[in-house]
Amino acid sequence: MPSTNALFITPLTSTGAEDEPAAYFRKAFTLSDQPVKATLRSTALGLIEPHLNGNAVGDEVLAPGWTSYRHRLSVSSHDVTDQVVLGENVVGAIVGEGWALGRLGWEEKRNHFADRPAAWLHLDIEYTDGRIETIISDLDFRAGTGGVRANSIYDGEDFNAQLEPVGWDAPGFDDSEWAAVEAVEWPEASLIEPTAPPIRRVEELTPVEILTTPSGKTVLDFGQNISGWVRIAVTGEAGTTITLRHAELMIAGEADFETSRTARATDTYTMRGATDAGGAAQSETWEPRFTFHGFRYVQVDGWPGELTADSLTAIVVHSDMPRTGWLTTSDPLINQLHSNSVWSMRGNFVGLPTDCPQRDERLGWTGDINAFAPTAAFLYDVRGVLGSWLQDLAAEQVEKGYVPWVVPNMLSTPSSPTALWSDVAVSLPWAMYQEYGDLDILASSYTSMATFIRQVEGLLDETGLWSSGFQYGDWLDPDAPADNPAGGKTDRHLVASAYLCKTTREMAQTAALLGHEDDATHFAALADRVRAAFRREYVSESGRVMNETATAYALAIAFDILDSDQRAKAGNRLAELVAKAGYKIATGFAGTPLVTDALTRTGHLDTAYLLLMETQAPSFLYPVTMGATTIWERWDSVLPDGTLNSTGMTSLNHYALGAVSDWMHRVIGGLSRLEPGYRRMRIAPQPGGGLTSAHLTHQTVHGLADVEWRIEEGEVALDVTIPDGTTALVELPLHPRGSVVEIAAGSHSWRYALPQGWGETVLYTMDTTLKELASDPVVWRAVTDAFQKHFPGIPLDGSAPEAAAMSLNIVMQYIPGAPADLEADLRSALTPEGAR
Repeated sequence: MPSTNALFITPLTSTGAEDEPAAYFRKAFTLSDQPVKATLRSTALGLIEPHLNGNAVGDEVLAPGWTSYRHRLSVSSHDVTDQVVLGENVVGAIVGEGWALGRLGWEEKRNHFADRPAAWLHLDIEYTDGRIETIISDLDFRAGTGGVRANSIYDGEDFNAQLEPVGWDAPGFDDSEWAAVEAVEWPEASLIEPTAPPIRRVEELTPVEILTTPSGKTVLDFGQNISGWVRIAVTGEAGTTITLRHAELMIAGEADFETSRTARATDTYTMRGATDAGGAAQSETWEPRFTFHGFRYVQVDGWPGELTADSLTAIVVHSDMPRTGWLTTSDPLINQLHSNSVWSMRGNFVGLPTDCPQRDERLGWTGDINAFAPTAAFLYDVRGVLGSWLQDLAAEQVEKGYVPWVVPNMLSTPSSPTALWSDVAVSLPWAMYQEYGDLDILASSYTSMATFIRQVEGLLDETGLWSSGFQYGDWLDPDAPADNPAGGKTDRHLVASAYLCKTTREMAQTAALLGHEDDATHFAALADRVRAAFRREYVSESGRVMNETATAYALAIAFDILDSDQRAKAGNRLAELVAKAGYKIATGFAGTPLVTDALTRTGHLDTAYLLLMETQAPSFLYPVTMGATTIWERWDSVLPDGTLNSTGMTSLNHYALGAVSDWMHRVIGGLSRLEPGYRRMRIAPQPGGGLTSAHLTHQTVHGLADVEWRIEEGEVALDVTIPDGTTALVELPLHPRGSVVEIAAGSHSWRYALPQGWGETVLYTMDTTLKELASDPVVWRAVTDAFQKHFPGIPLDGSAPEAAAMSLNIVMQYIPGAPADLEADLRSALTPEGAR
C-alpha cells in the first residue's frame, strides 16, 4: 500500500481491558467543492465499523477480519462518493475488541495482538481539477462511548440503546464532552490491500419453530446450525433488557450450552423506548456487530409482549466466497450429509478456516483445513480466503522458525513439526493448484513449502523415518480414550512417515513444475528415501501393514507407498477390517478422508458404500439420523438418547470429518481431474449403495461442468456438459462393454441397457458357507449385525480358513443354548429385505 500519514488512534481513557465499552470516534470536516470521487479506507486494532454522515459505510462486517496482524493487517476500501456533501461532513468509526484484544483459546488469555483498540481511517476526496484532499485519523479526532458496551467474540455483545448518542456520526453533534485521542504505534508496513473476500451477511433464516421448554423458557429453532447472529425487531418500554443466548443443541426439551464451553455466547439489548411524535411506541431494530456465534437455537429472555416468528431473524455470516460445487443423489441421508459438509464449511470460514464457530476456541487449526482442503476447493472458490491464510502461515513460519499448529498463532507453547497439521504448508498449496491449475499458487508458497520439508528432513532418523517428536497421529480415532484424542490405534509415527511420503512427493513435483531443477532432484530422492524407509519398517513383503488398522492401510494405499501386488493384498485386508468393524468408522483425522478412496482404488467399491451408508455410531450417517445439520467433531457428539457426549470436545460444527465429500464428488458424482484445473477431466460415476441417481455441478476455472446419471426402468442415462477449452474421458457407468469415450466441450448424452443380471439378488441359505456370505458385503453386513445383536464383541470371521466349510447352521450347532430368535434374525438377514 502507498505510504500514508494516518495514525492508529485510541481514546486517552482506553485500557483494552475485558468488558470495556467499544470506542466511538468522530471528526468533522468541511467541503467547499463537490467531489467527483471519494474513497474511505479503514482498518483497526480490533473490529471496525466505519461511519460517514450518519450511516455505517459498506456492507462488510467483522472487519478487518483476522490475519497475522503485525505481518498483515487488511485495509478495506469503500466508494463513498454519494455519501459526502457540500458543507459540514463527519467521518467516524466504532471499534470493538475483536480478535486483536479479546480472549482467544481455552487458556482464558486476551490481548494477544494489541493492548488497546485503535482506529485507522483515510478518506481521499478527488475533485474535477485533479486535486485530492485527504482526511486521516489523527489527533484532531474525538473519542467517546455509546450503546455498544461489553463486546467479545466468544461472549457476545451488550447494547444499551439509551446510551447511544443520537447523531454522533452526523454534522451538528456536540462532541465537546468527548475525550481526546492519542496515537498507537503500529508498523505501517503491515497494512495491506485485502486478498480475501470480506465477511458479509450472506443469508437470512426465519425460525422454523418457537418452543416453550418444560422450564417455561422461550427458545427459537432456526432449523440450521450456522455462524452469525440474530437481528431483532421489538417494541417495548425504555430500559427493557432482552437477552439472547445461543445454543447448538436441545436436551430434554431445554437449550443446552455445554458445546460452547466457557464462551457465554449471549447478546443483550436494552431498549431506548422509541416513540413517534404522538407518543406511540415504535419498533426498534438491532443486531450485534462485534461478535458472532455458532448456533441453531436462541433462548430469549425478557421479551416484551408477544414473540412472533418475524420478531427475530438469524443472519448467516461468513466470508463471501462464490459457491462452486453441488451434489445431490437419490438418497436423502446422503444429501443431508453433503449439506452438512457445506454448512460446516460456511460456519468455519469466517475470515479464515477455523475448527468451530461456537466455543472458546474458533482457531485456524492447520490439521482441519489440511484434511478438508480438496472438499473446500470443490465447494467454494477459496483462492482468496486460503491464499491469504497461507501468507499468514508463511509470515509466522519465518518469524517463529516453525509452522504453527494454529494460524494466526496465539498458542502459549511452540508448535513442533507435525504431520497433517504443520505439513499444511505443503499440501494446501498443492491441493489448491490441483483445483485451479495456477502455478502462482505454488510459486507464492514455495519458500514456505521447501522450508518445512527441509526442517523435517533434518529430523529423520538414520533410516529415513520420522520416528521421534510429538505427533497428533490419527486424531479423534473413535477408539481413542476420551481424555486422549491422540491416543488412537495407529502408531503416530507410522502416520507421520506415511504423510511424509505424500508431502515429499508433492514437494518434488512442485519444484519440477516451477523449474527448480536442483531442488526437484533433491526432493525426489528424499521422497524415494522416506518411502523405502516406510516400507522397510511398516510393510511386509506380501503387503500387510503394521498395526493392522484401517488408517494404516488407507494411508499406505492412498499415498501409493505399496507396489501393485502389495496393494491388492492391502486392499483386501482393509476391506476385512472395515467389515469386521461392522462398517462403522474406525479412523480419525488422518484416515477418515482416505479410507473410502483406498477401498475404491483396490476394487472394494461395495465396501466403501457400506461404510458411507452405515447409520449406527460411529458412522458418517449416524449424526444425520440424529438430526445434525452440520458435521460434528466426534461421530457420537450426541448419544443415541439425545444427551451430549460430555468429553469437552463435542462441537456440533466441525468440518474436518466432512472430507468424505471429496470422495462423493469423484465417485458418486463422477468428476475428477486428469490435469490440474480440469482442462482435461475424467467423468466416471460409480453407482452403488442402492443409489439410483446423482447430479453433480462444478464451476471450474474454465466454466461449468455438469454430470447427471440415472438408473431407471432397466436403463442407464448419463448426461454430461463440459466447458469450452476442456476435454473429458468418459467411462460410462455400468456399461455392458465397459465403454470409454473421449469428448470435447459441449453437452453429451448416453442411454443404454443395464448389464444383464446387475442388481439381481443372489439367494443365500443357512447352509451357504461363511466365506461365500462374506464375499457379498451387503449380506455379510446384515448377517454380522444380526449376530452382534445377540453376541456383541464376538465376531463372525468370514476370512478365516474354516469359513470355506462352515455355514450358519454349523455356527448354530456350536452355540448351545442360543437365543431362540438368533436363527430367525440370521434367516431374515439372508433375505433381500433384511440385507438392505
